This record gives sequence, C-alpha cells and structure tokens, in this order.
Amino acid sequence: MSSSPPESPKRYVQADQPDGVPPLELTGERTLPDVPEENYWFRRHLAVYEWIGARIEGMRVADLACGEGYGSAALARTAAEVVGIDANPDAHAHATARYVRPNLRFDRDLVENVSGPLDAVVFLQTIEHIEDVPALLEAIAAAAPLAFVSTPNRLTLAPEGAEKSDNPWHLREYTIDEYREVLEPAFGSVEIHGLFHAGKLAIHERAIALGWDRVHSLLRITKPFYDRFTPAISAGDFVLRPEDEADLDKALDFVAVCRE
Repeated sequence: MSSSPPESPKRYVQADQPDGVPPLELTGERTLPDVPEENYWFRRHLAVYEWIGARIEGMRVADLACGEGYGSAALARTAAEVVGIDANPDAHAHATARYVRPNLRFDRDLVENVSGPLDAVVFLQTIEHIEDVPALLEAIAAAAPLAFVSTPNRLTLAPEGAEKSDNPWHLREYTIDEYREVLEPAFGSVEIHGLFHAGKLAIHERAIALGWDRVHSLLRITKPFYDRFTPAISAGDFVLRPEDEADLDKALDFVAVCRE
C-alpha cells in the first residue's frame, strides 16, 4: 500500500513587487506588506508607524530593525532624514531597491550599533527579540533625546498564565508593569500608549464575544469570510490610546514614548 507524502507548509511570498525588487518570504520573524494572509499584522504595525510619523516632522530619525522597509518609508513622509537599519541581507537588498526617496537610506548593521546625533530613534516590535535589553536601551538613549519603542502585550498575545507566546523569535514578552520597569532606567520620562482594535476590527471583536466563531464554523463560511475580511483591514482599524484613557492590560501592543 502506498501513501502520499505529507504536504509541505504553505509558503507566503510577497506578490506584485516592482521590477527589480526581490520579493521577501514570510518567516514569522518580521511582517510584510503584499501578503494578503499577513495583512492584519502588517496594518497593525503600520498604524503605529503612521502615528509616530505625525510626531517626528522635520527630524533626523533612525528606524532600528526596519525589516522590509515599509515603516522607514512611512516615517520619511514627514521626517527630514530617515535611516532604516537592519542586519538581514535579504531585507536590506529589498528595502534599498523598493523604497527610494531623497531623504531615506538603508544601512545593513546591527541595531546595537546605533549612534547619533539623531533627533529620534524608532524601535518597534523588536525589544522582545533582544538579549541584552538594558545595554541597547542605553545606546538608544545616548543616540537621540526621543525614542519610540513598542512591544506586544504578553497578556493578550500569550495564553493565560504563560510566560510568553509560542513565537520562537521572542526571548521575552512583557506586561505593562514589566515593560515600564525595563524602560525607565534608561530614560528621563516614559509615556506608554496602548494599541487597540478600532473600526471593523472592534466590530469583529464584539462579534466574537457574542459567538461569531461558532456561527461561521457552523455555516462553513470561515475561509471565504476571512479571505475577504483580512485583506480589507486598514491601519485605521487600530487606535492608540494613552494610559489615562484605557486599560493597558487589554492593549494589543505597548508603544512607549521615551525622552531623555
């Protein structure tokens, strides 16, 4: 009796890239645009970049662990100068080819080598990957008087009671109190905002609370529904709220505004 070989995991690669731009494959280490199945995470990150972009007009900015480069390009719409820094050779080649602006460049380097003088450092969704967090935060603080540092909220990312999610790239994940504790020694002031669902994602969240997961499963419409819903998510379906206006224990991500 013969048996079929097991199916290989599906590969997700960026579609419809401009001529001369090498597409990147989704590995789970970084998010990517132009992958419909990944659109939720891409928009979740882009919403934060756009929020920061409104606050760094005319500044010299470093975007650490910039990955594919879309965030650095978003910052360059308002900043005077942006350098996107990432050690991965494929990401660096892609970003350099795809995002071409006179005030934007990409350097292939380790984030630990950040140096000033800069006006602001942006370091999003990467602190959870870093071994020596205090040393890197000290380097960021020395490079610029302003830093934006984000990380996922362990309480909403990981299973209840777990020390971290199953993301193999994450060394540690933080609660709001743990996050503040690791940031405050490096900076004079730390103001933390929470990222939450808004728009159609907030409606979807309420629908799940009312039993939507059971309904779409019973109706056997799970795949066709989410094949349309996920690519339609936009950055506007997320909102940042300050700590005095929201329960940050329920936030998706923490976004810290750190000053010298």
